[in-house]
Amino acid sequence: MGTRDDILDAAAEVLRTQGFARATTKSIAQVSGYSEAALYKHFADKAAILLAVMHERMPTLPGSLKELIGSPGSATVHANLIRLAGIAIDFYIEGFPILVSLFSSQDLLTAHRRRLQELDAGPHKAQEGLVRYLQEEQKLGRVRRTADVGAAAALLFGACFQRGFEVNFSGVTPSVEERNAYAGALGRTIYESLRPNPLKRGVGRPGPRSRPAR
Repeated sequence: MGTRDDILDAAAEVLRTQGFARATTKSIAQVSGYSEAALYKHFADKAAILLAVMHERMPTLPGSLKELIGSPGSATVHANLIRLAGIAIDFYIEGFPILVSLFSSQDLLTAHRRRLQELDAGPHKAQEGLVRYLQEEQKLGRVRRTADVGAAAALLFGACFQRGFEVNFSGVTPSVEERNAYAGALGRTIYESLRPNPLKRGVGRPGPRSRPAR
């Protein structure tokens, strides 16, 4: 790793532990072990450092969807949703402090939004990716044709975002077992709204038992 990477790691740590207001070039320099002058050799100002953190040190949730989206029909929809929920929970727990910092400065938020537009990226991409995956599973008959996959995707990511907020607000990091239990419950609940009906009404089910004639 070089000086620039060390600076970004330090800036990410300051944002996560101290917040945007305390993420000064002085505090970043202290954590990185370099002088403020060294920071300015690589970045124009504090905003440039923080923008680089957003783009280079945030977890890559959309990237984690590529394998899932690219292979519909693999594993089970149920297992895939649980796996995705676990990835999203980790993403929001780790990234929430940085996301909050982003909204602390309108200028920083505007610059970040502009950069995402240039890259054709953004928080909506993960949800859109899940919708496409579920639509492919509908074609394969593994998700009910009438299921609202857009709503299901919104519910999954919304719940994971809420979990990230709760964990960061409480300051208590959940155990692996607790994280897995939450992801499992969420994945199962979402899947129940998507699973195909095993039997159509009136097909394959025994009819009402007829009464013997008297």
